[in-house]
Amino acid sequence: KVLIDVPRSDLAEELGYSQTRIRVLQDSLQHVLDRREEERQSRQALELYRQVLQNKGTSVSKVTESETVQRKEMDVVDTGTSTSGTAAETALSDHILSVLKEKPSPELCLDSQDLELVLRENTQALASALRWDTQEAEALKQACDQEIAKRQQQVQILHSLRSASKGKKSLL
Repeated sequence: KVLIDVPRSDLAEELGYSQTRIRVLQDSLQHVLDRREEERQSRQALELYRQVLQNKGTSVSKVTESETVQRKEMDVVDTGTSTSGTAAETALSDHILSVLKEKPSPELCLDSQDLELVLRENTQALASALRWDTQEAEALKQACDQEIAKRQQQVQILHSLRSASKGKKSLL
């Protein structure tokens, strides 16, 4: 994680590599971290499913409440962000802008609310705020959109698992 956060120029100078090679290295490291995060989320989903099956007497609302608490805790611990932050809908906070500028895959470092704020932002305004061209800003917005879709799919999978276990419970 530290190697990903170091500016490319500093890392290239320190290691004696080209910035292109450092970019490839940082992208590879980010890919490994992303894969680990997906594996962790999959394990959480399976554990939740196992708990639902084991706790036949537990209501679905208690499981949902527990999951919400876990998600809020994960925001702070795992990503360094919190869902309690409030950013203006028309302008992105300094925190969001700094993450967008500094991280190689910023869409993975922001919580869902921040991703939605980025998507609502005008592409020209976003490009201007980040000092990027409009193509880079549009690519960023597409990456944020894909990340939100992926997160929504994970939520749908959890709901499907709950429904399947609820149906199985009613058959017993």
